[in-house]
Amino acid sequence: MSIRLLPLALLQLLTFTLYAQQNLSSNELHNFPVADKIVAVIGDNIILQSDIQAQIDQLQRESSRALPPDASCAILEQMIAQKALVIQAQRDSLPVSDEDVEGQLENQIRGFINMYGSQKKLEEVAGMSIYQIREKFREPIRERILAEEERKKIVDAVKITPTEVQEYFNRIPKDSLKFFPSEVQVGQIVIYPKASPEVEQYTLQQLQNFKKQIVSGQQDFVTLMNLYSQDPSSRQNNGIFTISRTDKNIDPNFLAAAFRLQDGEVSDPVKSKFGYHLIQMVHRQGDNAEVRDLLMIPPITSSDVRAALKKLDSVRADIIAGKISFGEAAVKYSDDISAKLYAGMITGPDGSTYLTVDQLDPGIVLTLDSLKPGDISLPAEFTDPYGKKAVRIIYLKSRTQPHQENLRDDYNKIQQEALQEKQYEALDKWFREKMPTFYIWVDPDYQHCKNVEQWALASQQANHYQPGE
Repeated sequence: MSIRLLPLALLQLLTFTLYAQQNLSSNELHNFPVADKIVAVIGDNIILQSDIQAQIDQLQRESSRALPPDASCAILEQMIAQKALVIQAQRDSLPVSDEDVEGQLENQIRGFINMYGSQKKLEEVAGMSIYQIREKFREPIRERILAEEERKKIVDAVKITPTEVQEYFNRIPKDSLKFFPSEVQVGQIVIYPKASPEVEQYTLQQLQNFKKQIVSGQQDFVTLMNLYSQDPSSRQNNGIFTISRTDKNIDPNFLAAAFRLQDGEVSDPVKSKFGYHLIQMVHRQGDNAEVRDLLMIPPITSSDVRAALKKLDSVRADIIAGKISFGEAAVKYSDDISAKLYAGMITGPDGSTYLTVDQLDPGIVLTLDSLKPGDISLPAEFTDPYGKKAVRIIYLKSRTQPHQENLRDDYNKIQQEALQEKQYEALDKWFREKMPTFYIWVDPDYQHCKNVEQWALASQQANHYQPGE
């Protein structure tokens, strides 16, 4: 069966369980009184009716379409599948570091804070302190990582051959072939103009002076932060935000300076990729802390921009002359972090380098109008999504015409679909072989769910007994 014809519930087994893929539901922050009951047991893990309802509520909020009648079955199936993957990961002793757990936990907490506007509002909604919220979510996140590691172990061993891709494509009904609009492959090399040493020194002296005023009692940190900080978030929640020592998304220089501080202490000026900071430690608890940040960005002058444009023009000339490839130049010169991963190519949410124009920045789209495949634009100024001045060159690698799906133009996409189908088959085989090795009990209200019923029956036939019996 073609991957595009598989039922939704089965596709979710391939792409990981619905419960694990979703960020932990904001419903779980609330302690709603519900009439609850156990609807399934796998090993010594229970699944509650409220767990299923929380996922249904989340899906209803995020989708304008009505959920299918069997949504509860699909969700229960995914929850049991995740628990099975976790149990097997533990049997296989797959490693999950505390650092990974804490990193994902902090990302989740930050997401909740952004959702509700401030840490204080989050705590009010949850009826818990930030510490209690962390404790509540730490184990579910550990399970999510374990399940994902087991899933990867299963599917990463699956490979696909060109013959299998051809056979997969031949099985697609003609009326199911997709129609693709024009797509482009686009790369960019971005350089952020550097402020002159004199301007950087002036910014540093300003912050040093601010610290002297704070230490002497002439000014308080919050007043100076509100007057001078160039970080827009400094105006929210009285400038307080939460950081974790294990958070890889925060500049390491900032983290190192912050965690050297005691409560109430102010750092010396700290340089990061964003500018210069004064950091105030509000409260520290182990590897987590609440801080304030006064950020000052050295101003960029027109001469700084001209210098960046001149540098990029030289890089462009070297690429055109064949002295260096675009990808090598992107890795060597670009200030865009993603350039190191994708050799300067812009990727979509799915990681593909084939993009429709509506997925691109309007400034890039305008530039592409004057380019042919293989062309590189002249250097030009632009403003990045964070409001910073930058310069870039644009590379148009390829442009496709609107067309019906075919192997010549769409081999990579079809190959990926064929691989996903084969990975699904590997996962399906894994569940058929492994489910009888777990104790599984399902409430009669859910025994009509096809896969759930089969798993419970296979477990029963294997003569499993509930733990503790």
